Amino acid sequence: MCGIVGAIAKRDVVPNLIDGLRRLEYRGYDSAGIAVLTEDGTIQRIRTQGKVSILQDMLSKTPLTGYTGMAHTRWATHGVPSERNAHPHIVDGRIVLVHNGIIENYQTLKETLLVAGYQFLSETDSEVVACCIADKLKKGKNLLSAVQELVQELEGAYALCILDTNDPNHLIGVRCGPPLVIGIGKEEHFLASDALALQRVAEQFIYLEDGDVAQISRNRISIFDKENNWVERKIYTQTFKQDAVDKGKYRHFVLKEIFEQPSAIQDTLKERIHAGKVLERVFGVQSTDIFNKTQHVQIVACGTSFYAGMIARLWLENVAGISCQVEVASEFRYRKRVLLPNTLLVCISQSGETADTLAALRSTESEDYCGKLSICNVPDSSLVRESQLVFLTNAGPEIGVCSTKAFTTQLIALCLLMIVLGRRHGLSEDMEKRLVQQLYSLPHAIQNCLSATDVIQEIANLFVSKSHALFLGRGLQFPIALEGALKLKEISYIHAEAYPAGELKHGPLALVDRTMPVVVVAPNDGLLEKLKSNIQEVCARGGELVVFTPKSSGIEAKDRIHVIEIPEVPELFSPIVYTVPLQLLAYYVAVLRGTDVDQPRNLAKSVTVE
Repeated sequence: MCGIVGAIAKRDVVPNLIDGLRRLEYRGYDSAGIAVLTEDGTIQRIRTQGKVSILQDMLSKTPLTGYTGMAHTRWATHGVPSERNAHPHIVDGRIVLVHNGIIENYQTLKETLLVAGYQFLSETDSEVVACCIADKLKKGKNLLSAVQELVQELEGAYALCILDTNDPNHLIGVRCGPPLVIGIGKEEHFLASDALALQRVAEQFIYLEDGDVAQISRNRISIFDKENNWVERKIYTQTFKQDAVDKGKYRHFVLKEIFEQPSAIQDTLKERIHAGKVLERVFGVQSTDIFNKTQHVQIVACGTSFYAGMIARLWLENVAGISCQVEVASEFRYRKRVLLPNTLLVCISQSGETADTLAALRSTESEDYCGKLSICNVPDSSLVRESQLVFLTNAGPEIGVCSTKAFTTQLIALCLLMIVLGRRHGLSEDMEKRLVQQLYSLPHAIQNCLSATDVIQEIANLFVSKSHALFLGRGLQFPIALEGALKLKEISYIHAEAYPAGELKHGPLALVDRTMPVVVVAPNDGLLEKLKSNIQEVCARGGELVVFTPKSSGIEAKDRIHVIEIPEVPELFSPIVYTVPLQLLAYYVAVLRGTDVDQPRNLAKSVTVE
């Protein structure tokens, strides 16, 4: 959520700031703005509610030029989306600031500033921070020392980029929670909330650590830790695929990323398996010692990643014979926990910057886990840098806010974890080879699902005028039903819920009528006959069913029962395949309803606040 881009250079930075914002649009936002320091030392600013394209149109009518500046896309937390609440904020014509995150004690700080005579032009906590800095400058501090002092007073999670017009040769960056990265150029430096924003201007990056305050000029970078000690941080070299933020032939990033899943799965498996065996060292150099100790697994995640964890629990307990608990990170971090001996902590996050998941990991510092593993798609993320063991999913950048290929590659990673832990609990070499062969067959099965887009597009018409939908699944498919309902909610704005199909008669059946479509995930497994009974319960109440099932299930299309045929797939790994047609269903419903598929309202890709 929220995008920051800052630059200090010997050339006009406006094109780079706008380009950076466009590359951050995937994060979700409701307003945008830019401010630059002109040659005469004044600040020029343009802000708008709405998209970056509107900001660009405004710039074409009122061009800005400057060698130092910052730009921002805002996701509202304090104050409604509006021009006055948009960033950058300017105080006293001197302090310019953009902010990601939430200042939890802003009201207390604001009351003190009101007594001191400050007036506020916005409803944001961000403007309060800018006023606090201005107040400290009036008391004789320079910008760096004012910011360092203020950081000790602020409560919450935030990233800041700050400019003082009285010190035009420096930008200040602060990271306390949400990510902030420095891009290194030739006689120019940049700040951004994601290195992807700087794709065109930098290949070398410094990822600020929690509590860091950085002062950058055209030729120098100085970083200070939370104790205000000067520190050096590692420089990373990173090159980006040129099509990382290009939709190519696809109408939306979401559709592109759905169709990238076969190759993303192949890339996730690549170099992780040899001679039919999973190479456990791909989890990290300490993996063998840690896995040898592991008797229990605790999975922590949010949203779609949480559903991946639910499936992993069934795999680990059914195949590997290891007990597993799965918990939403936002709850896990705030409760008193009873830790079983020799527990492996597994944190799952697409971005590696999910605030609740990061906080959950950090909350375990004093607890005696036998190891801590992160499954993530972003190699230089905070979660990766703070974990003992890491498995990178290699899905490539996922731009659409709703997760698609990140989810299926997380499941692949969790499959491999199940296998390496299962070896220690009776999983034979022959069984491992069979499981590996089945994993290799998944890209082809998914490609077959993707060939059914015409049928799914037709079925999507059933949902266009509906306000509610119900999803049903059993066993391994219940988390997929949850994920399918989430996708429909996220991008089509249809209220959708999911239940284990056996729970239908314990309440949800009261909702079933001709106005509520019921989606059923029905592989030909040991629970199919039970599921057929649940289908009959819906039919008897006049419900309209959409059933995803293989031909071998024997479920046939008839009045008010629509069947989408799914290829036969190995039962254990069927969730990875069955989620794909549910993604397509949500996508085509959203397109028909005319929603913003890639950037759905009120949502953000990387949730860096609570």
